[in-house]
Amino acid sequence: MMFETWWLLALPLVFGLGWMAARFDLRQLMSEQGALPRSYFKGLNFLLNEQPDKAIDAFVEVARLDPETTELHFALGALFRRRGETERAIRVHQNLATRPDLPEPEREHALYELGQDFLRAGLLDRAEESLRRLMSGPYAASAKRVLLELYEVEKEWSKAIDAARELQTLDQKDYRVQIAQFCCELAQDALQKKKPDEAVEWLRRAREENPANVRAPILLGDVAAAAGDQAGALQHWLGIESQDAAYLPLVADRVVKAYATLGEQGKALQWLRDLLKTKLAPELLDTAYRTELEANGPMAATALMREQLRRQPTLLALTRYFEAQAAENKALQPAGANGEAPADGTAAAAEPDDQSQETAAIRDLLQLRTRNLARYTCRECGFRARLFYWQCPGCNRWETYAPRRSEALG
Repeated sequence: MMFETWWLLALPLVFGLGWMAARFDLRQLMSEQGALPRSYFKGLNFLLNEQPDKAIDAFVEVARLDPETTELHFALGALFRRRGETERAIRVHQNLATRPDLPEPEREHALYELGQDFLRAGLLDRAEESLRRLMSGPYAASAKRVLLELYEVEKEWSKAIDAARELQTLDQKDYRVQIAQFCCELAQDALQKKKPDEAVEWLRRAREENPANVRAPILLGDVAAAAGDQAGALQHWLGIESQDAAYLPLVADRVVKAYATLGEQGKALQWLRDLLKTKLAPELLDTAYRTELEANGPMAATALMREQLRRQPTLLALTRYFEAQAAENKALQPAGANGEAPADGTAAAAEPDDQSQETAAIRDLLQLRTRNLARYTCRECGFRARLFYWQCPGCNRWETYAPRRSEALG
């Protein structure tokens, strides 16, 4: 009986406490709403009516009246930048950065966002100017990361090396892969300017930074070849096999040319035939086919591709096989088989036989099918390209392309 009486007394008390809490929350909400400037609601209304310019003006007024609303502007500026409306993003962040009463941490934040706006808009000088004002403080590391991206876009490789070294200290992150690639870019520039000694020095620094870098020995081989030292070039290129054999297809044409210059084309053919027995075969198939065709003719090329199809059947190998067969059939046709009178004045030969026509038709169909089939694919973003890139054009990451093309359909 006492238990039931206690519950009867407790229920009105709980109800009363709930009513008081609700009244308190309502008053607090109304108080907060009344404290918001009228421009805030005008700005929201402009945004809803798709009038972003007027919304920005309204929000700038909110920031002037109430400094605590600056986070709203940062969010708005970032939204505009993501949408590609860089002019509006710049306007938002410039208004914040130039306010004399803005606290220093928020000013630095505005300068950092402004630097990204300028970079996205392609105003690289102004982006660098904004970010250079943040070389110390809480935004130093973030600013230097954006500066590094900027220097890569501008191809200012020396500045990129300095920025990467600074970031290596600030972030405690390994930038050796990037620094080695920047050195290789400088070496390539030196080669184009006919400065081989400078190129060799940059490549030496690249190998010091990242001994696993494969691009450096490739370029060292190019330096030797340009100087007429084909044997030295071959030493650099063939040495890649002990470092990372997957990159050998990138230098296959160079190796064949160097051997040919030395009068040792047979060595090039044997090197290629040996590699066709490995997992590198799909990448080396074109080079092996062309070299065999030029050295020994279409019959030898047909035999090589037939053997390769038995060993590792691919669409590309099948295409080259029918190309070689078509070339072989053409070579076996008597003079005048294309409707032209033979040189000895006899009557023109008959049209090509049905087998030759079928071979040519299959060859044409396969060529059409495989023309855009093999692609290098970025491991980070999936960007596919016909050419091999050390820096992905899609995500701008370095060494994300495996030196192996895929025959994935679609």
